[in-house]
Amino acid sequence: MLDDRKLAVLRAIVEDYVSTNEPVGSKALVDRHNLGVSSATIRNDMAVLEEQGYIAQPHTSAGRVPTDKGYRLFVDRLSTIKPLSVAERRAIETFLSGAYDLDDVVGRTVRLLAQLTRQVAVVQYPSLTRSSVRHVELVPVAEGRLLLVLITNTGRVEQRVIETHGGVSEESIGHLRALLNTCLDGLGLGDVPTAIADLPDKVGADDRPLAASVLSVLLETLVDKHEEKIVFAGAANLAAVDFSQSLRDVLVALEEQVVLMRLLGETGDSSTLTVRIGTENPDEGLRSTSVVAADYGVGDLTLARLGVLGPTRMDYPGTMGAVRAVARYVGQILAGS
Repeated sequence: MLDDRKLAVLRAIVEDYVSTNEPVGSKALVDRHNLGVSSATIRNDMAVLEEQGYIAQPHTSAGRVPTDKGYRLFVDRLSTIKPLSVAERRAIETFLSGAYDLDDVVGRTVRLLAQLTRQVAVVQYPSLTRSSVRHVELVPVAEGRLLLVLITNTGRVEQRVIETHGGVSEESIGHLRALLNTCLDGLGLGDVPTAIADLPDKVGADDRPLAASVLSVLLETLVDKHEEKIVFAGAANLAAVDFSQSLRDVLVALEEQVVLMRLLGETGDSSTLTVRIGTENPDEGLRSTSVVAADYGVGDLTLARLGVLGPTRMDYPGTMGAVRAVARYVGQILAGS
């Protein structure tokens, strides 16, 4: 265990290195921070921190830089989440509240996070499996064709075209639409297959082919893996930081949806942030990065995750504050949609 003074020295090294991108020496710590001890004492503390793996000497210079272990201790023990200013909070709320549908909410969120943190932002679409039915619509679009529209409580809108192989009366369509909404309104999507199993028996014999076609397409919609859809923005921000030769590996990893899913991690407690640093990342191409992620949802219902990816030399307090605030606002927007 490190004593409070060594923790203060580590905090100062992390803050200075994140700010300057230059290895930090004992003289700089004395000049910039009111640590209340001599340069010799700080050098001794730095020697202990280096021996225990919290800082390292990258070259022959006298300066030291934090290791992944050092950043981890900083995040776990030393950093406080930096609150956003009133102007920042107001700007987030105004920007997100202007969204007109779920795609727009996700698109605005990913751009906003990238701008706030100057990192790569990653946002997972709300999972269908955690949603419930708000409304089902059937719309004739052409002879022998219907449009099935499924709207969820999280704002997702799924649309599928159904081939009816013949003319269908407005009365038949209206009857089936009413049956679907009576049966499914407010029902969790995972419970839909059971709920509609006997629905063809509730329509006349002439309308059963139509019901069978609609229900078949509805079930196909539910089993699609839409919850794995992830978008990201801000890749250009990577050019401004110190990835050197590993930048290509990071860009390749970002192109893989499966990697992005693992990157954000599992949904859990929406009140907490997760921070994964360097070698803690499961993908080898992302071992030079850190990821800050959080759940977002409606009320107590967690829907998906969002976060940012950047270099391990990251402003953790500021990034954690931005991710937490945006996740909270996205949940509020979805709850009111």
